[in-house]
Amino acid sequence: MNADRGTEPTVRTRPSTTVTGTATAAARPAGTGRAALSARRTLLAAALATGLSVGVGTAFGPAAPQAAAAAPAAAPGRAAGQGVDCAEVRAEVERLEGRITPNACAFMKRQLTFGSTATGTPPAPGDLAHPRVKAYLDIFDPDATLWEAGGPPQHGREAIGTSITHSLRLAPDLRYGGTTVVADGAVMMFGQWNEVTLRGRKIAYPQIARNLLGDDGRTVQARRYYDRYVLFTPLAPELRPRPLFDGIADSGRVTGATPQRFRADEIEARLAAWNHGDVAALTGRTGRAPLSGPGLTAPLATDAGKTAYLERLFAERRFDFTAGQVAFGESVTYVEWHGTVTGPTGKDVPFGIVERFGPGGAWELTFDTLPLVADRATIGTLFQRLSQP
Repeated sequence: MNADRGTEPTVRTRPSTTVTGTATAAARPAGTGRAALSARRTLLAAALATGLSVGVGTAFGPAAPQAAAAAPAAAPGRAAGQGVDCAEVRAEVERLEGRITPNACAFMKRQLTFGSTATGTPPAPGDLAHPRVKAYLDIFDPDATLWEAGGPPQHGREAIGTSITHSLRLAPDLRYGGTTVVADGAVMMFGQWNEVTLRGRKIAYPQIARNLLGDDGRTVQARRYYDRYVLFTPLAPELRPRPLFDGIADSGRVTGATPQRFRADEIEARLAAWNHGDVAALTGRTGRAPLSGPGLTAPLATDAGKTAYLERLFAERRFDFTAGQVAFGESVTYVEWHGTVTGPTGKDVPFGIVERFGPGGAWELTFDTLPLVADRATIGTLFQRLSQP
């Protein structure tokens, strides 16, 4: 998921989410090099904690979704002076870019170790000695925090570990594979494609796991960006809120130029555009880049489609963001905006968005639509319904 130095890796697109019936695995569009990667990879299983937790701590609970590299002469996605190769991890993800330090490599290896550890008998609630829970907690610093949209951060291994025990009990088949990963020193943006079975239906969706790493490569501050709304697709439509972007589609013409790489000196103006709901500024910078985001089955290519999407997002809402972390790769840049949004009850709710720019002008937003269409009590009821047979 994306900035341009040297040979640009091949990229494939996939829908924002996939939902299938009981007998069919969640579909994932085939792409260059994916079959080879799948043959080498044990897909990583993970967790539900008052919701679900994936990889380095994804939780879907009420407290609280994108390509194989065409190798140049050196390691794909890594220019000269960009740190260690981290070949073991590079072989397990679709794209790895940026300044990869030994600490970043250690972090990614721990994440993959957690994924390759079988759950076996699901842990009892709060069982931090369970082998898979121990592998999970090895990713985190003892004083780490983990944030999910709509709620306060979890603090410390006991809280984070207890959360993952509930996850592993509720969704033992949850798994993911690494997609577009960018390391920028201590900042790690880990794109992943999650798959889970809920009430007999396979659901697949993207996620960005954003991490700040400590001296030993363990996460000291983690934030998770993905759309929890997709988890409720097994429920009857009348039992869940109307999707935020229902009816949004392309119309009209595709105009503008292919955008240039995102630059650090653009952060201040773009932050202002988000906080003022300036749709023209947000779409103007991205030109003819297609927009991918929650609630879309295909990217929006036209000016009218992208404008309608953002206008729906801003309707009757105010964002109050600060600039979060930024990770620059060779063809990919991730930018995090973090703060609050006005929720359905008019109260401010913790919220954030991650933008991905590139490669080749692609533009992707990752955020949770659930707190934008449902209050905390409604979200709790939805998860209770989801857990029932």
